[in-house]
Amino acid sequence: MDAVPVAFELMEASATAALEARGIVKRYGEREALRGVGFSVHSGELMAVIGPNGAGKTTLLTILAGIARPEEGEVHLPNGDVGWVPQQAALYRRLTVEENLLLFARLESHEDPRASVEEMLELSGLSDRRGELVARLSGGNQQRINIAIGLLSRPVVLLLDEPSVGLDPRQRARLWQFVSTLAERGTTVIFSTHDIQEAERYGKQLLVLADGESLFQGTPEELRDAVRREAPEAASSDFETAFVAFLHHRGH
Repeated sequence: MDAVPVAFELMEASATAALEARGIVKRYGEREALRGVGFSVHSGELMAVIGPNGAGKTTLLTILAGIARPEEGEVHLPNGDVGWVPQQAALYRRLTVEENLLLFARLESHEDPRASVEEMLELSGLSDRRGELVARLSGGNQQRINIAIGLLSRPVVLLLDEPSVGLDPRQRARLWQFVSTLAERGTTVIFSTHDIQEAERYGKQLLVLADGESLFQGTPEELRDAVRREAPEAASSDFETAFVAFLHHRGH
């Protein structure tokens, strides 16, 4: 079957969804990395994509970003662009914070690159670090720059692949304060994570993947309700234990 490109179309979205995925299938040879995955997410929502290693989380995000193409299915983005922030920061460590942002603003052909840089410095809270070399910044501040670069296109949906990996607790708290502010201002944020507690704390919606299948979409409390129905022995457990029990009862 010929590859079906991701369809970023201007269209009527159901219930004001900022992004909808329908029947996404991705194969690598004989292996199906994604099997008919579909979901929707609305403006200003934070959605956590969670699941075991090899579940298809990063594959899904790269398809949503338009980097990879599915064999089947569609992605609908009705009202704007999508921003992509990979796990590894795409930064020039020998340039300053300001120089990195200015470089990417010029690469994206902004009409006023310096104005865009000032906006991102203010938004990321890094105005006072603008002249520092990126190599000298903490991992948390480097990730904030990485996200600011992803925001230069002013996307309606921002995709973050494991954004807090390698950060200490204080750095993670500052990062999520920044990301939560973006959502409060109307940006839809979809992030993948292996940290189930992080997903419960920051994800207003959860998308559970396992072996390429979508097992659940809903709030953390709705996932707990599903655990109470399917794995009552784990209903009173902590969220991570309950999540593992949910996967087990679903055959994963």
